[in-house]
Amino acid sequence: MGQNSKFIYERPVWEPERREAAFFYRLEHGSEIINFTETLVFPANQSISNIPQNLLNNVLNSLSLALGISYYKLYCPKQVVFENIQLSKGQAEFWNTLYRKGLGEFFYQNKIDFRGLISFPFNPSQDNRTLPNPPLSGREYSVSSPDKGETEGVLVAPTERSLVGIGGGKDSIVAAEFLKSLRKPFTGFAVETHTIKEQVTKLLGVDLIHIRREIDPRLLELNKRPDIYNGHVPVSSIYAFIGLLAALLYDYRYIIVSNEQSANYGNTTYLGESINHQWSKSFEFEMLFQEYVKNFLTPDVAYFSLLRPFSEIAITKCFVNYPQYFPVFSSCNRNFKITEKTDRKWCLECSKCAFTYAMLSAFLPKQELLNIFGQNLFTKTTLVPIYKKLLGVMQIKPFDCVGTPEEVQTAFY
Repeated sequence: MGQNSKFIYERPVWEPERREAAFFYRLEHGSEIINFTETLVFPANQSISNIPQNLLNNVLNSLSLALGISYYKLYCPKQVVFENIQLSKGQAEFWNTLYRKGLGEFFYQNKIDFRGLISFPFNPSQDNRTLPNPPLSGREYSVSSPDKGETEGVLVAPTERSLVGIGGGKDSIVAAEFLKSLRKPFTGFAVETHTIKEQVTKLLGVDLIHIRREIDPRLLELNKRPDIYNGHVPVSSIYAFIGLLAALLYDYRYIIVSNEQSANYGNTTYLGESINHQWSKSFEFEMLFQEYVKNFLTPDVAYFSLLRPFSEIAITKCFVNYPQYFPVFSSCNRNFKITEKTDRKWCLECSKCAFTYAMLSAFLPKQELLNIFGQNLFTKTTLVPIYKKLLGVMQIKPFDCVGTPEEVQTAFY
């Protein structure tokens, strides 16, 4: 860990004309100073709502912390500094939990002792600022400025409609089709969109709000250095905060994701902490995020997973009723990695491909599986160790968005 390191969260900026939010960070490591800028670009083809200035600032500040985790982890310094951001004790506890549990896999893989490492500074005078304010009348956009005294929820009265995260896989398709069957109005939203997501959205017959995320290229360069930590970050928590800003900008009451019951199941334990690759998809994170948004940002936008009660087996059973998506969907995460771009829908090598094949095999005939994947993954000898891990008979569950060993055993049975 960076004993001589310091990580600084600088003031985020909202540029209304360009519909861009910029987030600035500074990493000081010994005599080395590295500045980072990450940008979110929101589409200009839809009208945007007026947001109370203090709410906009507080959401941007929260987004700064959510996005900043990717840069913080380079050295994991114990010392963090906020410029123009002040947290209450309750907010600081939320971020302590998100960083500790969201980086759990990262700490495990890099053998980092995280105990006592993360402790965000807070202002004790803001501890009781947790109740909603009355509606504010002044609503205009400007470049974000520091908000030192407003940490309570703000009422905004959005329209009763939903933003649905579109990932391109079976889960978000099932959630979207369920909403369509109920005739509930919704729009898809995606970060770092891909042809797969666009094709899925087109088949759904709904609009897609595409938010472009521009990660600082220096991050990818630094990841190649031997003195830098690299690994998994809780990307679903990042998308949750991006979805919140999108909901406020475009006037939506609900943010709906498609995280299943199985996301609660961890991979292993480390230093007394459950390590879960999918922690930011878990019910624990969902509840923490709901409370954070309600108490510190706005009680008028709700985030939840439509598929939380369902197992992967149950979701797959629903998905096979929509064969029109078979040629276009993909659950292979290699399609969506920053450093890996491919035109193939399935890499046929990762645990996600192996798991999805197993789930579908419980409900589809062999030829249909071959049409989707191009080959029989049960006959690939290179996947035998992965299937043993998925079945729970060797080592631990793979660090990927896969279901429980019991679900895989059921599919095999």
